[in-house]
Amino acid sequence: MKNIGMIAGNGRFPFLVAEEIKKQGDRVITVALKEEADKTIEDKSDKTYWLSVGKLQKIIDALKENNVDTAVMVGQVKHAKIYSAITMDFRAMKVMGSLINKKTDTILGAVVREFEKDGIKFLPSHIYLKHLLAEKGLIVGKKLNSDESKDAEFGFKTAKGIAGLDIGQTVVVKDKSVLAVESIEGTDECIKRAFSLGGENAIVAKVAKPNQDFRFDVPVIGLNTVDTLKNNKIRAMIIEAGATLILDKDEVIDKAKKNEVTIIGF
Repeated sequence: MKNIGMIAGNGRFPFLVAEEIKKQGDRVITVALKEEADKTIEDKSDKTYWLSVGKLQKIIDALKENNVDTAVMVGQVKHAKIYSAITMDFRAMKVMGSLINKKTDTILGAVVREFEKDGIKFLPSHIYLKHLLAEKGLIVGKKLNSDESKDAEFGFKTAKGIAGLDIGQTVVVKDKSVLAVESIEGTDECIKRAFSLGGENAIVAKVAKPNQDFRFDVPVIGLNTVDTLKNNKIRAMIIEAGATLILDKDEVIDKAKKNEVTIIGF
């Protein structure tokens, strides 16, 4: 039995990972990020520490106290937090001060290297949930017609280009025109903005980065995504097969079917 560290942000992701770790007979030592994590994550953890995103040294110390040498980073942490009034400790300030930019990969890559200095290795975030990765083809909903398929291909290629620049991983397109590009606001807000600009029947494309580091920032959709797609009258969502997690996959497919939402793996 090993102690597996889990740094938990918001959403369902940390709950599902904790369940899988326990199924494998290991213990879950959770650092729940105060600004993001759900209080009930304690119910899934063997030990829980509530710490701020900016308390890097305390997070590392908490894991080391429990002999953790392997950890996962799961759940969303809003990038906008770096612009909020979070108090950072000296180690976090030192890391942030050393960055050439504040892109997601730059920040998280530097943070992961700090943990490695203390002997803590991060596993790919989806390692415990590979059974929830999207498959290729129509996952749920109606097939696309010829014009819609061309939009989907256009959206997928455009999203890959944007993701390669580490701007965002989602674009919304319609009639081979880009309505919205995801940036710091996140996928849901990007979709809402696209609907306000271009109306119904747009195509959403969400992808992994060309050189995605799966230790952090894995593309994820879930039940809330289905609500956003329905409420904004999206024709279909294209996700990258083998690289995107569908959390609560069976429930997502069931809900999408009932709400006539289309999801396709490219």
